Amino acid sequence: MRVRRRLVTALTTALLSLGAVTASTGPATAAPADKPQVLSGFTQTSAASYNSWLSARGSQSSWASYAFDWSTDYCSTSPDNPFGFPFEVSCARHDFGYRNYKALGTFAANKSRLDSAFYADLQRVCGRYSGATGTACDGLAWTYYQAVRAFG
Repeated sequence: MRVRRRLVTALTTALLSLGAVTASTGPATAAPADKPQVLSGFTQTSAASYNSWLSARGSQSSWASYAFDWSTDYCSTSPDNPFGFPFEVSCARHDFGYRNYKALGTFAANKSRLDSAFYADLQRVCGRYSGATGTACDGLAWTYYQAVRAFG
């Protein structure tokens, strides 16, 4: 009986020790601690932020440890390229911001900036056009921006 009790005690101690080691190491798939900062860098209003995100989007496997959600439905139920204006990639970055901030639980604190970054992206698209075409693009950009502000 004594031997059995010692064996049970030894096994219990070993299992508890193993559990403590396992719990202290955390999951192997934990995202890097700087994920919020990297996400913020990818979702600012500047062209540099947009270009940084675009480059990362092109090499998603390099960012796998961050477990970002790169999925997109582009401009949802609105046209992705209304009247030929290429808004699709701007919508993809907007989805990226929304989905990843929701996953972090900090969406409400960042929504306004994400919507502003979306509008800045659309304005950069419209900056390629002049005259009546540019004016039409600007009007659509403003409409898309107002829609995400109200319904996004």
